[in-house]
Amino acid sequence: MNAKKKIFVDGMSGTTGLEIHERLSKYTNIELIKIDYDKRRDLDERKRCINEADIVFLCLPDDAAKEVVSLVENPNTKIIDTSTAHRTAQGWTYGLPELSYAHKEAIKGSKRVSNPGCHATAFILSVYPLVQHNIMSPDYPVTCHSITGYSGGGKSLIEKYEDNNKDNPYTKAPRPYSLGLNHKHLKEMMMHTGLTQSPVFLPIVAGYYKGLATTIPVHTRLLNKKLNGKELHGVYKEHYKGQKFIKVMPYIDEESLKSDEINKIIFDGGLDITACNNTNRAEIFVLGNDERGIAMIITRIDNLGKGASGAAIQNMNLMLGFEEDFNL
Repeated sequence: MNAKKKIFVDGMSGTTGLEIHERLSKYTNIELIKIDYDKRRDLDERKRCINEADIVFLCLPDDAAKEVVSLVENPNTKIIDTSTAHRTAQGWTYGLPELSYAHKEAIKGSKRVSNPGCHATAFILSVYPLVQHNIMSPDYPVTCHSITGYSGGGKSLIEKYEDNNKDNPYTKAPRPYSLGLNHKHLKEMMMHTGLTQSPVFLPIVAGYYKGLATTIPVHTRLLNKKLNGKELHGVYKEHYKGQKFIKVMPYIDEESLKSDEINKIIFDGGLDITACNNTNRAEIFVLGNDERGIAMIITRIDNLGKGASGAAIQNMNLMLGFEEDFNL
């Protein structure tokens, strides 16, 4: 019998750390390395745990994540970093295996994997196929808004939204943020799609717990290849064919909105942003209006699932040689 793999979660008290720990509890073939609560800030004790592990999940602020990486002395210890610290860093593998066969193989062989951001995951899944297949130019003027549940902001934001004060300003309406147009996910969104010009990106947080959707408008006349909406939909179907966690939903246009098939997957004429909650799925919708020469790409995920802990576990499975969808 193969020995159990040893796993250490550094930063287990945060939202992502707790979810990763919960998911790991389903495994019988791993051993969780535990650290005494009163020693969780003891650098020597953490160093011992890190170098004892086969895989370490970092669920820490950026600076703390960089510090921990410097403590690794065991050449066999593999790191999955859920922070922003290493998503564009040289020597790190970006943990979004569905982008291509090469991406998945790189993760399997890597000892340093950066887990993607939640907004970035949905955005990159939407844009990468178009740039990769030379349908969208790298300097295309991409715009995107992304709406997410408040759990994406971690403990402090959760507390603000769940304050029962009747005058709580956070619960009045959805709230656009990052108004300086310099969101921390932008660097990885550009690097891992191949865009050379920054997208105009506006995230929005709303008064529900979890669920995220990016919306990207497309003027088809500006594309390198003049595809109609149905053909654009076909690009996604082909690119993500056979992927276990990516589902390209049926094409939507004015005509299809009259069909029973479409009305089974939309909610009162609209999309349910929370439909992927408690899963590791991403669902991609292509909407088109050929008469107007416009299309829309909407990708929905669970911001705590495929946007965080689910993706981390998927990457762990690949790095340890488990089935990609094991316990997901």
